Amino acid sequence: MDVLDQIGAVREGKMSRRAFTRSLAAAGVGMATVPFSGRKAMAAPEDQATYFTWGGYDIPELFGEYQAKNGELPNFSIFGGSEEALTKMRGGFVVDVSHPCNQAVPRWTATGLFQSADMSRLSHAGDIIPELTQLEGNADGDNLWMVPFDWGQTSITYRTDLVEIEGEESWDILWDEKYAGRLGSLGAGADAWWVGAIKAGVDFDNIDTPEAFEKIAAVMREQRPHIRVYTDDTTTLEQALASGEMVAAMTWNSSATLLRAEGHPVRFAQPKEGALTWVCGLMIHKDAPNLDRAYDVIDSMLSVDTGKFMINDYGYGHSNAKSFDEFDEETLVGLGLSKNPADILEAGHFQKPQTQEFESKMNALFEQIKAGF
Repeated sequence: MDVLDQIGAVREGKMSRRAFTRSLAAAGVGMATVPFSGRKAMAAPEDQATYFTWGGYDIPELFGEYQAKNGELPNFSIFGGSEEALTKMRGGFVVDVSHPCNQAVPRWTATGLFQSADMSRLSHAGDIIPELTQLEGNADGDNLWMVPFDWGQTSITYRTDLVEIEGEESWDILWDEKYAGRLGSLGAGADAWWVGAIKAGVDFDNIDTPEAFEKIAAVMREQRPHIRVYTDDTTTLEQALASGEMVAAMTWNSSATLLRAEGHPVRFAQPKEGALTWVCGLMIHKDAPNLDRAYDVIDSMLSVDTGKFMINDYGYGHSNAKSFDEFDEETLVGLGLSKNPADILEAGHFQKPQTQEFESKMNALFEQIKAGF
């Protein structure tokens, strides 16, 4: 399939933009050189909902129901981290739906920028795994501030042919000086700082204390000389692992799943110290310009078809319990998942909501460390 055929496939929803980007990169073609023009004529872009999300979620596979109902995909805007997203919205950027994770929910709701979701307007609400609706600070009567969508782990994807494991898998891989310059990391403090807490032995209940900041900063500074790149672009990490330029990187489930599907010898580690675990979901802006279609976005993402894709192609847990009925237990175990999310979430270190003061201090300090200070 040549580039023009692939552009057509993306437009028609037959190929994800992520797969297309990877195809271009393999051919040495940059996205900036590729013109994506034209949309179906059923509705103008401004009539569609705008979904503000992480990279990798701006793909047709998640919006089959939305596209069937509204004639085209929603508009997408991408952020690198949830704090970046919140800062942009505080500055006046108005979207319909955004995609934070559980530890951010109380801070996001406190801004007054969001409305809770009327669960009666979602056709798939009754299929949501109950445990995922019981997150700290998420209930607003019968409504939810954040409708749970995906859940999973932050861990280490490593090349099994290039990394020697002695004994149990450990976060120590990402601090191992013999791999200096061949290690990568997610660039947002929302992942990396919390992993630093695990490495430093800091309990998440005490992560906001001055002593904890000192301990975490120390291990992050220790790690800094060994890291080749910090990035919010998971495709960059995946391509480096695929080529062998990197031997290990901090990633989410999806990176290992995608690389294995391409035939690369990688493993998603289960560190002896515990992985970082999380639940993410969907929140509606209080001034959502396209409120009805905001609910269409959420409902589409809660569908079984979307769940099948998330589990099979990204290796993430999905919030719709019926999605798991499409897989046998052996397959789920192979993906590091379970039909009971508590089995996975409780086995790792589950992120906990923190204050805005913590987030600001943590992000500022982590940016300094990344810059070499």
